[in-house]
Amino acid sequence: MKIIFFGTPEFSAQVLEFLIRHDVNVVAVITKPDQPKGRSNKPIPTPVKVVAQNQTPPIPLHQPPLVSAPEFADTLKQYDADLFVVVAYGEIIKQHLLDMPHLGCINVHPSLLPKYRGAAPIQRSIINGELVTGVTIMHMARKMDAGDIIEVVEVPIEPNITFPELEQTLCSAGCQSLLHVLQQFEENKNNVKQIPQDHEKATYAPKIELEDCELNWSLPALQLHNLIRGVTPDPGAWCYVTLRGQRKRLRILSSDVVSDEQGSPGKILVYGKEGFVVACGDQALRIISLQLEGKKAMSAKEFMHGYPQADLLQF
Repeated sequence: MKIIFFGTPEFSAQVLEFLIRHDVNVVAVITKPDQPKGRSNKPIPTPVKVVAQNQTPPIPLHQPPLVSAPEFADTLKQYDADLFVVVAYGEIIKQHLLDMPHLGCINVHPSLLPKYRGAAPIQRSIINGELVTGVTIMHMARKMDAGDIIEVVEVPIEPNITFPELEQTLCSAGCQSLLHVLQQFEENKNNVKQIPQDHEKATYAPKIELEDCELNWSLPALQLHNLIRGVTPDPGAWCYVTLRGQRKRLRILSSDVVSDEQGSPGKILVYGKEGFVVACGDQALRIISLQLEGKKAMSAKEFMHGYPQADLLQF
């Protein structure tokens, strides 16, 4: 079975590596163009590109600006693929490409569809305090994340798990599920499930923007704790703080909810060895690690050595 793999970030790169290790016949890889990063503005290859090029021999690689551009269709046709596998590619694929492979197109999506369709399902599930999430393998449709479901794997969300940790757990679960689905396609396409989604129950997970990550101390501590877990390490939850008369942006990297503390939202209640505690709309939040703009990430204890409480005004 000849497969063309579409993907871009680290999540999809790990899936591609898994497929290669399990002798899946990936005949070509499609990823987004290299993007300039850092002060040098040097183009950086996508994680999927790195995996494809590191194989011996390298897997044929294509980086079209628009994958659904009419002129790219001929490039894909030459591979005579049986199946397209799409994992966090970063672009909606149009119908003329969905119709191209003999067995169809499938997608790996890290949520329990129809919940959390869109770009940031893992982050949004943590931010919203969900207790369970999962991975859905589905047939692709023209509408985003709306195709018929083939297989679902549920994964619990532990109370203090962060986005990178949950992403890794979901990636591992998704790899195993995807391999099982590919085996079904090889054995008999007609036995592959097609369970329609209940579109009335669909929810959406838009891309995380920097403004989504500002901490509002009038909200409950648990809600802020979930936000911190969900957007760490990037772009990171943040707030403004005044230090020695200067207003600076402070990223909060990790926290704990303190249930026995209460005060005016934003007031520092404790400034001690185990980190400092900030009052919220309900309960309080212990700050464990953080990063002040222009500085490296550090523990709250390290921060407090440099900034005694007298230097720190209320948030």
